[in-house]
Amino acid sequence: MALPIYASPLERIWYYTYRILCALIFLFLIAPILIVIPLSFNAEPYFTFTEKMLSLDPTGYSTRWYDLLLTFGMTDPDAARDSSWWADAWANAAWINAAKNSVIIGFFSTLLATFLGTLAALGLSRPEMPFRRVIMAVLISPMIVPIIITATGLFFFYSATGLANSYIGIIMAHATLGIPFVIITVTATLVGFDQTLTQAAASLGANPTTTFFKITMPLILPGVISGALFAFVTSFDEVVVVLFVAAHDQQTIPRQMWNGIREQISPAILSVATILVIVSIALLTTVELLRRRSERLRGISPG
Repeated sequence: MALPIYASPLERIWYYTYRILCALIFLFLIAPILIVIPLSFNAEPYFTFTEKMLSLDPTGYSTRWYDLLLTFGMTDPDAARDSSWWADAWANAAWINAAKNSVIIGFFSTLLATFLGTLAALGLSRPEMPFRRVIMAVLISPMIVPIIITATGLFFFYSATGLANSYIGIIMAHATLGIPFVIITVTATLVGFDQTLTQAAASLGANPTTTFFKITMPLILPGVISGALFAFVTSFDEVVVVLFVAAHDQQTIPRQMWNGIREQISPAILSVATILVIVSIALLTTVELLRRRSERLRGISPG
């Protein structure tokens, strides 16, 4: 909002001070990203800017750490890059295997979290639902309870049920962490949902299944997809639960990064971080586009 011409000197001072403070906070939040991205192209195995990098010498920059993501753990990384080389990388490269595990676990945990979270949100949106506030508090508690407590509880529960060191256990654990995000986004979408639409469909003879898939689902779909994206990011970024319930060979990208920090300090970690930043920006952009689409569908003009 522009500053009105009749603003007092004090209001003008606060107007510019407020914006300067917001800019400083924003810079503080993105400063780690601004540092990590150029460091991932460091030609030297250091986590600091070299003299060549500071002087913008091209020899100070390299993509060697991105290449290491493909070759680390391979049987023969120096072989000619033909089909057998790529097969070796796909089967043995540590970072590629970690990425495959993260995508597979994230995909199935997102499906489970989206299905259960959407059902829970639809039920909690019903005015006749008893104890709605209590149930909502219980369902979103994984967002509030410290993750170390959740991981410890899952470890003892999985140890007793035989789910420890299994992919099913990891998927269920990540789904538990993702369900609150789906519930919140879908519930927020249902706040502006016009219930008279479903009543009109029922009066015209549509059964509940047809009404849901033809009317309810298309209108809440942006919220469902947004919740699914948040659930996927939560799974893709989670490391504490994996450390507690996964086997030593069930590496995900965050766990591989954790092991790299503890066992082998390498700027390849910065390359992975840069890639994750790009992926996160793409997902957040998608969420924002879906939010705007949801507002248009509900007749809310963007501010």
